[in-house]
Amino acid sequence: MFRPYHLVIFGASGFTGQFVVEEVARTASEGPKGNLKWAVAGRSKQKLEKVVEQAAGVLGKPELRTEVDIIVADVGEPDSLAAMCKQAVIVLNCVGPYRFYGEPVVKACVENGAHHIDICGEPQFLEGMQLNYSGEAAENGVYIIGSCGFDSIPADMGVLYTRDQFKGTLTAVESFLTVSSGPDGGCIHDGTWQSAIYGFADGHKLQSLRRKFNHKPLPTVGSKLKRRGALFFSNEIQQYTVPFMGSDPSVVKRTQRFVAEEHQATPVQYGAYAGIGGIGNIIKLMFAGMMFWFLVKFHFGRNLLIKHPEFFSFGMFSKAGPSRKQMEASSFQFAFYGEGYSEGQDPTQGKPNAKIRAVVQGPECGYVATPIAMVQAALTILNESSAMPKKGGVYTPGAAFAKTTLVDRLNKHGIQFSVI
Repeated sequence: MFRPYHLVIFGASGFTGQFVVEEVARTASEGPKGNLKWAVAGRSKQKLEKVVEQAAGVLGKPELRTEVDIIVADVGEPDSLAAMCKQAVIVLNCVGPYRFYGEPVVKACVENGAHHIDICGEPQFLEGMQLNYSGEAAENGVYIIGSCGFDSIPADMGVLYTRDQFKGTLTAVESFLTVSSGPDGGCIHDGTWQSAIYGFADGHKLQSLRRKFNHKPLPTVGSKLKRRGALFFSNEIQQYTVPFMGSDPSVVKRTQRFVAEEHQATPVQYGAYAGIGGIGNIIKLMFAGMMFWFLVKFHFGRNLLIKHPEFFSFGMFSKAGPSRKQMEASSFQFAFYGEGYSEGQDPTQGKPNAKIRAVVQGPECGYVATPIAMVQAALTILNESSAMPKKGGVYTPGAAFAKTTLVDRLNKHGIQFSVI
């Protein structure tokens, strides 16, 4: 079946969608045979025209105004989604929170033979799609690859990269995320805040979902990785640190299960932490955390949190999102500290005897690194089909891209992987 577009960006007129459009336009020469055919999709033709207009201005590419096609599609109208999916090799889905709007798009992709990439950081959605669509996606030869943004490509590919660079058998990794912003500060758009609110409110549902997989526990090789406290001073990054609240641990664990079962590799244990800085930030975080925990349990509390993101997050989240100036001055760094057994050592005997330190660093997380990661994931599918998993299915980034050159592609685009 002929598909006129390599990529269709669905939800292009959303806050993140705008930046994904710009990143696709920037990298169009990296498509198959140096040519990428793409379109934008969403509910409002007028809004989509504005997005393309803005991208043309920002990039100095007036030709986008006439070259980029517009598809009108709505999550609430399955026929419009089916029509969109029939025209695309890959749908880049930017419409969140995914727990409300994601499934109809996945369903349409699976049924109409389009691959699906999202930038979701909601484990309940990601794992739910794996449970419900993996079989059908495999039958139809479709890749459904979740969490292809800052959540969770740097962490997931970072653990695999650390493993691949380690000479021997890597058994455990801890990652420490630090984010820095320039003089104007930084913030995150309130779509992510909403996803967090509903995620915490539904925590119990995730547990029952996980039980349905009937997974056997993964074997532990080497010393068992100890969980650290809720707040501790990290010698690794020299600042106060908390467990990382995002989807990375869930995604990495699913990847490690996949490589253990499909590639017969040793699964790597993983712990994820984030630096929060000094004492002032600890006090802010504790206040915000207590208010959040209290309010998120009640319907009225959730409404308050949703209405006033800036107030309840001490300015960390905002309805307007960060300015381009704030984005330009922001960056992130993941430091991976791994241990394992050097070559020639038996991983079943004695304690791990070797260490490794790797780093993944890049530009602002949400709206610079996320579009880069998402678009490079899509270009990897288009250009390296023989290195992708043999059958379709619902995959994590690590499971889908373990044997591809995605890490090299990211290195060339400013998300840098290195060993220290």
